[in-house]
Amino acid sequence: MPATIIMGGQWGDEGKGKLTDALAGRAKMVVRANGGANAGHTVQTERGTFKMHLVPSGILNPDCECVIGAGVVLDPVSLLTELDGLRGQGIGADRLRISARAHVVLPYHAAFDRAQEDRLEGSKIGTTLRGIGPAYSDKAARLGLRVADLIDPGVVATRLRQLIDLKNRQLELLYDAPTLDADAIIETYREAGERLRTYVCETEPLVYDALSQGQQVLVECAQGAMLDIDYGTYPFVTSSSPSAAGACQGAGIAPRFVERVIAVFKAYSTRVGSGPFPTELHDETGQLIRERGREYGTTTGRPRRTGWFDAVAARHVVRLNGVTEITMTLLDVLDALEEIHVCTNYTSDGETLDLIPANTERLSRVSPQYERRSGWMSDITRARSSADLPERALEYVRFVEGLVGAPISMVGVGPARDQLVSLSADAAINAVAAA
Repeated sequence: MPATIIMGGQWGDEGKGKLTDALAGRAKMVVRANGGANAGHTVQTERGTFKMHLVPSGILNPDCECVIGAGVVLDPVSLLTELDGLRGQGIGADRLRISARAHVVLPYHAAFDRAQEDRLEGSKIGTTLRGIGPAYSDKAARLGLRVADLIDPGVVATRLRQLIDLKNRQLELLYDAPTLDADAIIETYREAGERLRTYVCETEPLVYDALSQGQQVLVECAQGAMLDIDYGTYPFVTSSSPSAAGACQGAGIAPRFVERVIAVFKAYSTRVGSGPFPTELHDETGQLIRERGREYGTTTGRPRRTGWFDAVAARHVVRLNGVTEITMTLLDVLDALEEIHVCTNYTSDGETLDLIPANTERLSRVSPQYERRSGWMSDITRARSSADLPERALEYVRFVEGLVGAPISMVGVGPARDQLVSLSADAAINAVAAA
C-alpha cells in the first residue's frame, strides 16, 4: 500500500518541503492535505530557492503530479501569484490539479481574523492574519464557498454576494469594522475562478487510481502536529488537523493505503506565535540557534521562538500518529554548541509528567527536565553519509531516537537536496533517487 505521509512533528517549519522534494523523485503524485497560504515551504535546489505556500513541493519534479486536496482552504489570489512566481523561475504548473471540494479563503475571512485577534488583546493566538481560521469556521458552519462554486460564474456571483452581505453585517455589528466592497470582490474572484478552471477537477479518483495501481503517492501536511486542533496546544493551534489521520481525510486517501508515516523534527524546537513552549530559550543560545537556523517565517518573516528539543512533545506525536520513521533536520545548526540539552520529561506541582497535559495553563507552567549531551563542535554540512558524521553527532541522534520511540532514518545537514544524510538503507534508496 504505497502512500507515504510526510508530517511535521513539532509546531511547524520543520523542513517538510525539502523532504517532500527529495522523495518526489520516486513518486507518482504529491498531495497537499491541509492548511492554506498561512503555511510555507522553502526548497533549495540547483535551480534556485523556491518558496511555496499552497503548491505542493513535488512541483519541482517534472514527472510528479501535484494535487491540492479537499482539506486545504485555498486563497485563489495567493495561489495565482505563487504560480506566476514559479513560472518566472522556469517551473510550469501543467501537472497541478485542485480538488473541486476544497474551500475558498475570501477577503472577509482575513477581516474577521484581524478583528478577532484585536479583541483577544493579551491572549492573542498569533495567527498569520491570512483568514485561515475563519475559513475553516465557515466550512464547519456550512457557510463556505468551494472551488466548485468558484469556477461557476453564475454560482459565484449569487452565492458570494449573499455571503458578503452576511459577513458585512457581522463585521459592522460585532466588531465595528469596515465593510467590504461586494462588487469588487465578486469581480476579482470571478476572474480568479476563470484562470484556475483548467486545474480544477475531481481529484479523489486520480489519487485512488494512482494508489490502486501501486504508484507511490506522497501526502504533504502543512504546519506541525503540535498545532493540531484536537491534540495540539489548544487554543494556540491551527484550524485543521496536520496529523496522519488528518492527512488521509484531507487528501482523500483511505488509511489502508498508508505504508509509511514520516515525521519531520528539527534537532531543536521552534514555534511561531503565542502559546506554551516549555523548552523555549530566551538567552544568547536561543538567539544563536535562531540566526544559525535562519529561523524567520517563510510566510510572515516573523522571528521564530527557539528552544531545546522536547522529547515529551515528540513522544506524544509519535504515539498518536503511528510514526514509522523520523527525519531530523537542521542538525548542522547545533555545530557551534559545546553542550546540547534535551528535555526528557516535565515536572509540575511536584509531579513528574511524561505526557502533554490537555490543560494548556498547566502546560505553560511545567518545568522541563533536561539531560545534557556534549556537542561535536565541527562543521557537518559537507557530510553525505553517516560515516562522515562525528561520533558525538550520531550519539545525539541515537539518544533522541531512544527517547521518542521511532527510528531516525535521515538527518539534514544543510538546505540543499544533497544535504539529507541517510542513516538506513531504505532511506538512502529514496533520497538518492531524487538528488
